[in-house]
Amino acid sequence: MADHKDGAEDPRFEPELSATLSDWADIRNWRKAERERLIAARLAVSADTRTAMSQRIAEGLDATIGDIAGRMVSLYWPFRGEPDLRPWMAAINERGGRTALPVVIEKGQPLVFRAYVPGDRLEKGVWNIPIPIESDPVLPDIVISPIVGIDPRNYRLGYSGGFFDRTLAAMPFKPLVIGVGYELQRIPTIYPQPHDIPMDRLVTEA
Repeated sequence: MADHKDGAEDPRFEPELSATLSDWADIRNWRKAERERLIAARLAVSADTRTAMSQRIAEGLDATIGDIAGRMVSLYWPFRGEPDLRPWMAAINERGGRTALPVVIEKGQPLVFRAYVPGDRLEKGVWNIPIPIESDPVLPDIVISPIVGIDPRNYRLGYSGGFFDRTLAAMPFKPLVIGVGYELQRIPTIYPQPHDIPMDRLVTEA
């Protein structure tokens, strides 16, 4: 678990805040290649090992968050080898918390969080990821976000859609944002840009 200020004084991790368009094009190409490399590395881990690591991540989340009763937590449906926190989602509801899933409404628009309890009806959304469609929109107190990559200042490399940063920027209050992933997803930098928003915390299997 790391604080997003880690490495803040290290000049190797200074963001390129004045990147030209050609610089940004280079960064986008680099991010695309790094994204493909990290997803392949994640998928190369055996399913049994990922299950064990997911359990350790769930334990780390409990230690980080503390009492969950009365709090709304947005999670995610696991995709392409991401940590599977669905058992932890069920445990949140058993302990008096509430849960939600993010829903893509439209390209270029913020996500909408919809209340979800394991067992509720789901339909396939973008990338065939299951989403709730019948529940009310909610505003989570805690957002659990899977990472593709993460740097020492907790800047997250995602899937390039920009949904996560756009959603946090549009929310009326700042939730606690926790990135989750595996130790193998740590990288020296994502070359953060002005629109990138760092995680408040990171929880891995370590």
